[in-house]
Amino acid sequence: METQRVGVVGAGTMGNGIAHVFARSGHAVVLCDVEQRFLDRALETITRNLDREVAKNKITAADKAATIVRIVPVLDRTNLADCDFVVEAATEKFAIKAEIFRDLDRICRPEIILASNTSSISITKLAALTQRPEKIIGMHFFNPVPVMKLVEVIRGLATSNETFHTVRDLALKLEKTPVEVNDAPGFVSNRVLMPLLNEAMYAVLEGVATPEAVDEVFKLGMAHPMGPLALADFIGLDVCLDIMRVLQDGFGDPKYRPCPLLIKMVDAGWLGKKSGRGFYKY
Repeated sequence: METQRVGVVGAGTMGNGIAHVFARSGHAVVLCDVEQRFLDRALETITRNLDREVAKNKITAADKAATIVRIVPVLDRTNLADCDFVVEAATEKFAIKAEIFRDLDRICRPEIILASNTSSISITKLAALTQRPEKIIGMHFFNPVPVMKLVEVIRGLATSNETFHTVRDLALKLEKTPVEVNDAPGFVSNRVLMPLLNEAMYAVLEGVATPEAVDEVFKLGMAHPMGPLALADFIGLDVCLDIMRVLQDGFGDPKYRPCPLLIKMVDAGWLGKKSGRGFYKY
């Protein structure tokens, strides 16, 4: 079945980026969130990002206008019933995603694939909540979605080959590069990345170096385009903490214990770039 109408649940940083790339590639998009202000902010962000693409001659002004028209913002999830494919891009907490998947399983036609943009939560556990476990899959985009090429395509234990191939082909149509990964806490990207960021935070906590010095070491010594602490701020320190806790719970290994400084900063509301303060001020 050809995918024409795509549902995106969650209009935050990842959700609006996913809606952007699907709409830009010609799909009708139903973008759903719980409050109108989240939808309004998402459309403003998408418009601003499309303007950047026009300025760089990546798309035309007509392409921009057509892309925006394809996105329909909604508050009621029942509007997703006519979608041919749905991607969940909500907060990285299992309870929230579980409620969404149970609801989508009820709303969407039985043959429809339901994907999660989760960066760490088990696809197998989400699939087990539904009546279509073979049609549940991970489709982990990277931020900023319109720019980053990688999509981790994550197989749950029950994910069928047909589902995997459909999602892989869909990623290719979006001009992304799909990489097949099996279900495990953090998959590949965050299983490797998050302990690196966490250890950089310990270096600051223990007085080994300032955030600026830690980041300079990685930029100049390892040729990283962005230091680990600036990257943590960009991702969101609350998201980093959620992922570290998923890794800690999933593996039961103390090496995944979140840095106490990370916990303290999240408790203080210092979430990184989105809140104006993290390891740096914005």
